[in-house]
Amino acid sequence: MTRYTADELAEGWEFKIVRSAGTPFRSPTKLQRLMERESQAGWVFVEKFDDSRVRFKRPSSARERDYLLPPGVNPYRTQYGISEGALGLSIAGVIVLIIGVVLLLMLVFAEH
Repeated sequence: MTRYTADELAEGWEFKIVRSAGTPFRSPTKLQRLMERESQAGWVFVEKFDDSRVRFKRPSSARERDYLLPPGVNPYRTQYGISEGALGLSIAGVIVLIIGVVLLLMLVFAEH
């Protein structure tokens, strides 16, 4: 992992890590889309940690232009795609649904 330099910290850079519950950044196309979207708010790509985490930096002065960003562009978003919590709830919901279907089928076939 790249370390923050003394100059970056002294010169007023902001840093953020964008995370994903999946591994979308394995795809060069998705990674490029992420970098283009983040650049709208002045974020500069620093490094890709792995297929689910990417680090960006931008000058602190870029905050002054955040109000000019297009609707839907959140300069401080750190989540890409579905969140880990939503993914967990989705998986739990599917499991409950499968158990329900199996129990229903068992009940129907037990009556015959």
